[in-house]
Amino acid sequence: MADTDRLYFRQLLSGRDFAAGDMIAQQMRNFAYLIGDRETGDAVVVDPAYAAGELVDALEADGMHLSGVLVTHHHPDHVGGSMMGFTLKGLAELLERVSVPVHVNAHEADWVSKVTGIAPSELTTHQHGDTVSIGDIDIELLHTPGHTPGSQCFLLDGRLVAGDTLFLEGCGRTDFPGGDVDDMFRSLQALAQLPGDPTVFPGHWYSAEPSAPLSDVRGSNYVYRAGNLDQWRMLMGG
Repeated sequence: MADTDRLYFRQLLSGRDFAAGDMIAQQMRNFAYLIGDRETGDAVVVDPAYAAGELVDALEADGMHLSGVLVTHHHPDHVGGSMMGFTLKGLAELLERVSVPVHVNAHEADWVSKVTGIAPSELTTHQHGDTVSIGDIDIELLHTPGHTPGSQCFLLDGRLVAGDTLFLEGCGRTDFPGGDVDDMFRSLQALAQLPGDPTVFPGHWYSAEPSAPLSDVRGSNYVYRAGNLDQWRMLMGG
């Protein structure tokens, strides 16, 4: 998909495009995203982890400047920090370099704070349907609980940055702390109804392609085989 004249949008793969020498990054295959307004130079980074400074370097090399961070959810492979026995660099290190707003869902703020060590007062909380404007680029925040209580996706200019809510094949796990099978079903169904057939950009590269139209994902992804909540619970093993 070609960018509009004004929209700046890059999908970067951990372990390849940044944090190239990090074996965990290579294994986890996280995507980070750079989104901005070419005319104003403002840009945000989505889910900075592993080598957050390299993500800032990348956007600055493109003539952009960092004006904020968008967080899909609190897991360390997306924001850095400590959880479940491992520690990764990420958001805290980025904020030591440049102080910018960190946009999180209100239901995720305490989780992000606990994992990263960042004070809740340093986080900008949002509700479903809020908009973050980067220059003249409006990004709609969609609360999509299930993988975590405050997971959120970002909708802009025919693109859906889906975090770990929706992959091209599958969805985020619901058996981590804060996960909820029923919430995930409702979130996936809500995303399926988005108008305009946006292109899905997931939080990990777990498929042949790095992105795909939502209509293709609905047609091929097994998570959309369940027609109701009971079928979904059976599909998810409970």
